[in-house]
Amino acid sequence: MILLMALLIIITIISNILMMLSLILAKKSLKDREKCSPFECGFDPKSSARIPFSLHFFLITVIFLIFDVEIALIFPMITTFKITNLFIWTKTSLFFIIVLLIGLYHEWNQNMLNWTN
Repeated sequence: MILLMALLIIITIISNILMMLSLILAKKSLKDREKCSPFECGFDPKSSARIPFSLHFFLITVIFLIFDVEIALIFPMITTFKITNLFIWTKTSLFFIIVLLIGLYHEWNQNMLNWTN
């Protein structure tokens, strides 16, 4: 037990020394700080967070995520086609695709797919 504690203390000291050395020896410039800052949707992370945001951009992003997840769910359906009952597989796949098409129709009906506003 004492040996384990001694090893943990030694590992902690060595890792702290290495981190301090890297902080001291690292070359930092203003450009590097700008590169390391997060970039989200063209907003400056150092400015106010209460800037008006395009609702159409948000909805198009949500639609993209929904269809991206849909593709991830359809691939396993294709691979299970051979090992499941054809009737159950068809019923499940059609239900899944119909729900997605109803959602797409709703978005189209609400004019959320038009970028003209």
